[in-house]
Amino acid sequence: MKVTRANIEDIYIRYKDHVFAAGFSYFRNAADADDIVQETFLKLLKSDRDFESDEHLRNWIMKVAVNECKRVTLSTWFRRKESLADYADKLVFEDPGDRGLFECVMALPKNYRQVVHLYYYEGYSVKEIAEMIGIKVTTVTTRLQRARKKLREELKGGWEDE
Repeated sequence: MKVTRANIEDIYIRYKDHVFAAGFSYFRNAADADDIVQETFLKLLKSDRDFESDEHLRNWIMKVAVNECKRVTLSTWFRRKESLADYADKLVFEDPGDRGLFECVMALPKNYRQVVHLYYYEGYSVKEIAEMIGIKVTTVTTRLQRARKKLREELKGGWEDE
């Protein structure tokens, strides 16, 4: 499958929310997450890659998004632009308890937030996450375990473990 100007809009509509969520979980603000969406799809449009399947395309997009997040944090102009509370106020949660979970996940250290987002919200396996962000499988597993422990402590048993 080749990405062209004709099909980029469909691809963008299909994956933009996933890229935004990955950027938001990394930066905890909407402005930087929007920048990640823009840069990721710009790179996709400029790419001349052939993708074997939709899954291959999705994995490529998410890997580029993760790499863009890392690149932005290295730049000298990087800074927080919007508070987490301000952004959470704009969101609509199906269940009132979801806001508390969202805030707890966003309060995790960046390394934990990143793997939690990719595992639970994007549905990637531990192995896929390790390949995507360039760390060992055991490191991903450890980060997920530590994140769950922190969330359990913070939520004080308000949710059941898988």
